[in-house]
Amino acid sequence: GAPGDWRPLILHGTRLYLHRHWEAEQGLARFLLERSQGPVPAVDAGRLRDGILRLFPGRDGETDWQRVAAAVAVLQPFCVITGGPGTGKTTTAAAVLALLLEQAKDRPLRIALAAPTGKAAARLQEAIRESAGRLCCAPGIRERLAGVEASTLHRLLGRRPGLSPFGRDEEEPLPFDAVLVDEASMVPLHLLYALTSALSGDARLILLGDRDQLASVEAGAVLGDICGPERRRLYSAAAAGRIAEASGETVPLRPRGEGRSPVGDGIVELTRNWRFGAESGIGELSRAVREGRPDEALSILRAGGRGDLGFRPVPGARDLAATLVGPVLAGYGDYLAGGSPGEIFERFNRFRILCALREGPFSVEALNGAVAAILARAGRLRPGRPWYEGRPVMVTRNDYGLRLFNGDVGIALADPEADGALRVFFPSPDGSMRKFEPYR
Repeated sequence: GAPGDWRPLILHGTRLYLHRHWEAEQGLARFLLERSQGPVPAVDAGRLRDGILRLFPGRDGETDWQRVAAAVAVLQPFCVITGGPGTGKTTTAAAVLALLLEQAKDRPLRIALAAPTGKAAARLQEAIRESAGRLCCAPGIRERLAGVEASTLHRLLGRRPGLSPFGRDEEEPLPFDAVLVDEASMVPLHLLYALTSALSGDARLILLGDRDQLASVEAGAVLGDICGPERRRLYSAAAAGRIAEASGETVPLRPRGEGRSPVGDGIVELTRNWRFGAESGIGELSRAVREGRPDEALSILRAGGRGDLGFRPVPGARDLAATLVGPVLAGYGDYLAGGSPGEIFERFNRFRILCALREGPFSVEALNGAVAAILARAGRLRPGRPWYEGRPVMVTRNDYGLRLFNGDVGIALADPEADGALRVFFPSPDGSMRKFEPYR
């Protein structure tokens, strides 16, 4: 059928959609345009400017995009804060929430933190709490931020959204004034549409994520599509004026008469990396990859002479284990060398081997086997049975009853409180340890 027809498949221009995907895309586009063209939220401009300058002190003469992001997130009902790893997205988000709480004064502000997976939600909650402790704001604001709990988007919506209609309906909106979603690049089309359909008319939506990360497993690359291909963000004169008044920052203007989506006024890309410099090897390599220059990326890797980058040809499959002996013993050799479970996890987390493949001679499975064999030959592990002391495990499916989520990593260790029987220990966000019998 054509757009608007009630048919299983919709042909829209040259694109063929399943009806529910077409409906979700159209509904999400309507939401973005309505929020971007709707009334600007009422804001105490003086209080906002004071808060932004207090929370983001000092500058180096260039545009401070964290200040811009904070201003846009408070001034706009819809905002995207994007940027690569280490650009301060979560720190900025914590400051935004503090600014919103300051704007609310004595009125209770209902905030929801969400992420697409349980592990991402736990990391978001932990990061917001850590950032809240460093913010230059009233103690009451910090305590309220530290008390906000994060959840998965599915749990926030009350049930897993399925076929249309999604989740809640307009008669029962989510009871929040502001919803902040982290790792938004992982959110599929139907899930973000379900969220926007469940928001009340005056609720703010803030999306946090890296536009250059992998898209969601399910249909849609929503965050990347919203941000578009442009790297240099340009703003309307009206938006630039509000940003300057609130933050003191000047942003580039889009040319007069140039037709651009109003959604762009709500998108801010953080560019300064707080983990490595732009001229470092990692900085130059990531920029070449991000901008699609593969020859330059390979030449940076192969040039050598940089302390933060290295390039080694992959050995043959038969030689892989022998090549790994030195790095594995240096990285994992002492992680079981006594101490509390917390100390064991600290040593274990110092080293990782990242794989691009799940199966095959250079895959996760093959390398896990090689690492276990190397440690066993060196007398560091005794893997003679499926469960042995020191065996690391990764949860692959959310279990809300156990509060273990996809991606959580545990280690099987002897438990003195259980007469030395094996228990699988998992660290909690508060620093404590939780333990489970292996059969669980």
